[in-house]
Amino acid sequence: MLGLASKQLVSPEDYLAGELLASTRSEYLQGEVYAMAGANDSHVTINVNLITIIKTHLRGSACKPYINDMKVRIGEDEAFYYPDLLVCCDPADHQRNHFKQAPLLIIEILSTSTEAYDRGDKFAFYRQLASLQEYVLVNTRSYRVEVFRRNAQHRWELFTFFGAEASMELASIGLTCSLLDVYEDVDFGLV
Repeated sequence: MLGLASKQLVSPEDYLAGELLASTRSEYLQGEVYAMAGANDSHVTINVNLITIIKTHLRGSACKPYINDMKVRIGEDEAFYYPDLLVCCDPADHQRNHFKQAPLLIIEILSTSTEAYDRGDKFAFYRQLASLQEYVLVNTRSYRVEVFRRNAQHRWELFTFFGAEASMELASIGLTCSLLDVYEDVDFGLV
């Protein structure tokens, strides 16, 4: 009779040490490591637009934006994710060099291959972060941004902004901006 192969789990410490030397990024989920796929033109363009808008808005504040090369740690050994963009205002987070633990805002730019996970299991992990006030999903195929905002009762409310003439509000950082600015130079015709 053949025995079942047991899964080799990776410790958070070994994952972090490996990420320092890795040529590609991987995310960590409860002992398992998953390689990350590359991004398309729309994804990268939207990310550049958002970091430019947010960095300019936050200049002079105690908050700092980070792009997709910064990890978020959830729990002690639960998960490490690379969001497309995050904002941290906690002074302790500014002292952490390789990951952040108390983001105020997390933005994920959706792709066909990750959309279901970003909406489901990944959001479930992000909701464990007591500091998180807003989780934003940005569509790459049309002018559509969904902002999940934690209310005073600690429930998540959805605010949807769509159409080229719309503006989105990120209450966590006091920013309102045009979707035209978010999607500047995006070619929706690219496949």
